[in-house]
Amino acid sequence: MAEDIEEMGPVDYILVEWPNNEPTGEAIPYLVDLVDSGLIRILDLAFIIKNEDGSVTEMEITDLGGDAETFAVFEGASSGILDESDHAEAAEALETGKAAALLVYENTWAGPFASAVRRSGGQLVASGRIPVQDLIATLDAAEA
Repeated sequence: MAEDIEEMGPVDYILVEWPNNEPTGEAIPYLVDLVDSGLIRILDLAFIIKNEDGSVTEMEITDLGGDAETFAVFEGASSGILDESDHAEAAEALETGKAAALLVYENTWAGPFASAVRRSGGQLVASGRIPVQDLIATLDAAEA
């Protein structure tokens, strides 16, 4: 197992909230394409809702609205990395009454690079994301 972990790419998570309390499934084919093309590997996927009292409930795929068959491809997508404490921590970012997907995935495309960095004694000390909206605002401001 340790050898497998040494060869892994960086692992990220995202939390996506839906304003109408449930995903429609529109993004699922794109996520499946990322997996099928070998760019990412899904480690864990949980659908949660932040209840009115602040508690968190994990939703089963069969509980999701929209086209249940669309979500069925992720049935059993769990490595055990996420637990109830992770759900509670994620829910802190959610509005009360909102549903979300919590996704943990490996960036398999970066595995060989990350392995080489680790073998040479390097380690990741920081990373981040720039929201597209911020990038657009910066480019607009520079253009003005």
